[in-house]
Parts: sequence; structure tokens; C-alpha cells
Amino acid sequence: MPDNKIHVYLMPGMAANSSIFDGINLSKNLFEVHKLNWFLPKKGISFEAYAKEMGKLIVHENPVLLGVSFGGLLVQEIAKNIPTRKVIVVSSVKSRSELPKRMIFAKYTKAHKLLPTGLVNNIELLAKYAFGESVNKRLELYEKYLSVRDKYYIDWSIDKMVNWSQTKPLPNTVHIQGELDAVFPMANIKNCVSVKNGKHTMIIHRAKWFNEHLPTIILEEGSS
Repeated sequence: MPDNKIHVYLMPGMAANSSIFDGINLSKNLFEVHKLNWFLPKKGISFEAYAKEMGKLIVHENPVLLGVSFGGLLVQEIAKNIPTRKVIVVSSVKSRSELPKRMIFAKYTKAHKLLPTGLVNNIELLAKYAFGESVNKRLELYEKYLSVRDKYYIDWSIDKMVNWSQTKPLPNTVHIQGELDAVFPMANIKNCVSVKNGKHTMIIHRAKWFNEHLPTIILEEGSS
């Protein structure tokens, strides 16, 4: 039987696992969802080489790639290697000009190398890095979501994020951004679908919005 479904690959954000997508439900008649997870980078691997390795896990032609936060950067890098139907970035950026000033500053001062990433098992601190918010109220929940706690991986991720060199958005990219995103503030973002009162963690807390809007976003022709 021919496979007429649209294959949608989901990539979580830094330090997070694919359980952040547990609330996302797309019609099984139209879509087949595949959840990706981070693997630990080999020492010294470039972001481009890592994207090629992750791309080997994508086994369907012309998929939709959706990435959250740092995962949004990664799916854009993967899309440089394989044909895609659409790239959707959530709570993320489409070019380095959309990065917040503190990240640009970190690139030139190497300030990010001073972050106490050795404390990756301090879930509160890790959530601050990954989600940009204090999470003492929902600590157990975040313990579940933030399972990639390897110091080298965190250092590598932060370094690749602040040094990301993409200068313009890829064609056929849709950007979904929360108006209250504290990690990648809306003020720097151009051309996006904005989510009212959406925070950096909206893929978790606003899953209903995504379930209502993603099918249309995926099926729309000619987004850029």
C-alpha cells in the first residue's frame, strides 16, 4: 500500500527529551509522528556533522521537521542535507540576527564558557538554561522533561547556539513564537506566527493551541 501520510519529525530543545511532545496529537489519518531524541555528541563534532548524523534517523521522504528552541536550529541544519516538505521552528530563531544580544555578546566574550554547567544535575539551574524560567513549582515535571544531563553535551549545545552562523531563514520555514518567550524575545523575531501569552515552554503548556493550528500550518502551501 502506498504511504500517503505526511511524516512529521519532532525534535526537542536543549537537554529535553521527546516527552515534551506528549500533548501533541495530530490526526493519524493524515500524519505520522516520529519523535527524535538527542544523542551525546562526539568530542569536537561540528553542528553540521551532528545534523548529518541526526538526519540518518529520518527515513521518510520529504518529511516535515519541527524543532523546539535549540532543536529548531538543529532541524534547520538537517534541512540543508535532505529535501523537506516544511521546516517548523518553535520558540527558536531562524537566523543569527534573531539571537538575543546576550548570546551575541557571549560569542565575542566567550562568557558562555564560564557558565556553571557542571551543575547539570541541579534541575532548577538546568531548567533556567533550557527553558529560561524558574521552575520550582513544577520541579518533578521538569525532572521528566530534562533528562539529557551530560556536561559535555550542555557545553557543546550552548557553544553551538551562540556561534550559529545562519544569516537568513531557509525557504519554506514557518516560525511559531510565544509573545512572552524569555529565551528568544519576540522583539528580535521577524515573520512569525505569534502565540498570545506563549512562553518558551509553550509546546508543553499550550499543546491545545498546537493541536488546533499545526495541521493547517503543515498543509498550507508556499510558506516561507
